[in-house]
Amino acid sequence: MDGSLGHFPVDIVIFALIAAFLALRLRSVLGKKVGFQIAPMPPPAQQAPAGPVIDGKAEPAPDTRLDIPGPNTRVGSILAQVAQKESGFVPQQFMTGVEGAFRQVVEAYATGNRNVLRERLTPDAYTAFDAAITAREQADETQKSAIRGIDSLAIEDVRLADGPAGTAASIDVRIVSDQISLLLDKDGKPVTGTDAVTEFSDLWTFEKLLGVAGSSWRLAAARSA
Repeated sequence: MDGSLGHFPVDIVIFALIAAFLALRLRSVLGKKVGFQIAPMPPPAQQAPAGPVIDGKAEPAPDTRLDIPGPNTRVGSILAQVAQKESGFVPQQFMTGVEGAFRQVVEAYATGNRNVLRERLTPDAYTAFDAAITAREQADETQKSAIRGIDSLAIEDVRLADGPAGTAASIDVRIVSDQISLLLDKDGKPVTGTDAVTEFSDLWTFEKLLGVAGSSWRLAAARSA
């Protein structure tokens, strides 16, 4: 008996099966190695432009409505000129800074914190605020102020003026807020204001020398609107 099983090449079939088995094993191993890849590093998070914010806050309050004139408006076109002269100027971030400055100045005026006011205000504006605080102190009066919320911030106007020191920008922002504002005499009795939450509409003007190192946005005027 020659093992050919009636001339059927059994040995060839066995070798073929072994070869097929080895091929499948090799493909399986190679397939696993090729399919394994190091996970790519996630892309770095995109950071918002630095922008000349006033108080360094990162984001505005989520419930504060921002009204920024579009580029096709007169005010919007002047904002574009400000951005050309002031590297990194972003209106949204400017408004974020306005909100922070508003909160700080209102609190500083109520508590008589002249250091904060000196930092946030122009010299002329500081003189006016300081005189009001001095008069209040001499009368032994106390200012009670609390901001319950800022409803909206709207850029009303922008002005540019060229001078010996450079181009000065003035931006008017209407601030609508809910506040408790009350002036008490030395006996704790109300002089003006109320302890009820009241809506205030103010127009604040911020000024800055554009493109000048060390220059920052400061409050130049504040009035009811």
